[in-house]
Amino acid sequence: MFGKSEDRDDYQQIARPVGGMARDLPDRFFIDYHEHIRGQLIYASTGAIVVTTAKGNWVVPSLRAVWVPPRVRHCMQAVGAIEMRTLYFDGDHAPLRSPDCCVVSVSPLLRELIDAVTRMPVDYALNSRDAAVVDLLFHEIRPLSVEPLHLPMPSDERIARICRWILSNPAEETSVAAWSKVAGASERTIIRLFPEQTGMTFTRWRQQARLLVAVQMLSAQHSVTDIASSLGYDSTSAFSAMFRKALGCTPTEFFKP
Repeated sequence: MFGKSEDRDDYQQIARPVGGMARDLPDRFFIDYHEHIRGQLIYASTGAIVVTTAKGNWVVPSLRAVWVPPRVRHCMQAVGAIEMRTLYFDGDHAPLRSPDCCVVSVSPLLRELIDAVTRMPVDYALNSRDAAVVDLLFHEIRPLSVEPLHLPMPSDERIARICRWILSNPAEETSVAAWSKVAGASERTIIRLFPEQTGMTFTRWRQQARLLVAVQMLSAQHSVTDIASSLGYDSTSAFSAMFRKALGCTPTEFFKP
């Protein structure tokens, strides 16, 4: 049945404003860089997805989804085994008008609507129950709040080198002064470039990197104690305080509906 296709290309030229695709992926499954003519809403009911574009990384745990606008080149990787559900929207019916990727919360109702659209045929009848589900889907997406789960990546190779190291070694406490000796830029230049290139100070960017690593580790069922230790925090309470300040809830509450 065409509506059950797992080929993203089968959803780009359909006649309806939205089409849904279901695809289950194993842990660490990687989808290389590509783009679509349609905007894309990506959701996984288990595990997490890391979406990467030229502008940075977006972490999409369960109960969240990421919006990828049309023609934005991106790649994706599964964190844990995931049940991925993807909706493709034509340009005249984009549920979000952001020119950049963004992460939104998924309410229980939106979760069921996404699942319903992935089950219906791509040529669902107009003025039908399926069409009514699609109409409700648009109403449920638009008012949802954007979650701060984006990590902007710099284009300047001097600080990009620093960022890549931090992502690979999130507990590292190397100072800006120490980085200036290996990055090919003065301490003052590094301090200036981080806000210019990422919109964040060096310290803020490092904290955001740790936050996104933490979300990925939570998705992979690591304990809060192990995550706090892996990220260099002296205690689980210090890590939990950072997490709550950034996302409005504790790590143990993050995946609760």
